[in-house]
Amino acid sequence: MANVSLTAYKVSELAFNNNVGGKVQLKLSNKVSHNVRYRQSDSCEANLTVEAFDKERKDLLNFKITVTGAFKITNQVEKEFIHVETFRELYAFAKAITATVTGGCGVPPIMLQNIDIENQEIYRFEMNGKKEEDDE
Repeated sequence: MANVSLTAYKVSELAFNNNVGGKVQLKLSNKVSHNVRYRQSDSCEANLTVEAFDKERKDLLNFKITVTGAFKITNQVEKEFIHVETFRELYAFAKAITATVTGGCGVPPIMLQNIDIENQEIYRFEMNGKKEEDDE
């Protein structure tokens, strides 16, 4: 049984600007942010925002989606595990919706790259604001 289960999700923000005209070479970049708010000991809400845009001219093409999910936590698990699991669940929705929406709007679909969240550096912050690297 999963320790973190998605119980509901919604797209809370969706924006797409397509000002591409003619033959234009795009250099896409993206930005991802994710946070988790704990409601009770057995539930949390996570937000994932993904932005994709042209590196040189953000006004030419940009896409932004925010997906919010409600999660049930069934066993006592580390917060780092919850962050990884909620990211994985919501990123899959954001990736599929991004490709579907952009592909239906007259441009080739924006295909977000997979992100190996488990191998990203995770930092812990102490109350005094000092950044401490996690050695795990």
